[in-house]
Amino acid sequence: RARNRQTTPERTHESQKMSAGMPQWRAALTKELMKPRRQVKPQRLEAAKKSRWNIVKGDTVQVIGRHPEKGKQGIVLSVLRHLDRVIVEGVNLHPKTIKGDPQRGIKSEKMMKERTMHYSNVNLVDPVTGLPTRVYRKYLEDGTKVRVSKRSGAIIPKPELRPPRIPSATVTESDTVDVDVWETTYEPML
Repeated sequence: RARNRQTTPERTHESQKMSAGMPQWRAALTKELMKPRRQVKPQRLEAAKKSRWNIVKGDTVQVIGRHPEKGKQGIVLSVLRHLDRVIVEGVNLHPKTIKGDPQRGIKSEKMMKERTMHYSNVNLVDPVTGLPTRVYRKYLEDGTKVRVSKRSGAIIPKPELRPPRIPSATVTESDTVDVDVWETTYEPML
């Protein structure tokens, strides 16, 4: 009977958990459930609702509305669809500090860099009048979908994206010749 009364390490561990009032797994679960949920910003919710985008990378746009740089035109560098924002070349510039490295003798400097602006603050530029315009979509007779300017009725073509750069494949003396590459140099002994 004396042996049965001795507590084994597992029983001691279990009794310590229970002595705190509740089992450890339950305390951890309760702690996890009581954490405040991360709230999603309303801008992201609005961006998630959108399914059609009239402005794409490479379009010429003009700043409209109550933005401080109203009237400026530029080319769209990138469209951040998950944030409902765009980056326009030469518009909404702010200084950005680049850190220097005193050990190498490089000084820190400030450069002007484009910041994002909300998608609603820009409009496409009409190719005929050069003014900002709203657009609607239309199917041509051949079945292609195009953007049409509401101001002049002109078709606004989608910009041609540059193809990705392919690294040059120049052969030099230090490159291995194809014959040597495909030569069998190892023969396993069975």
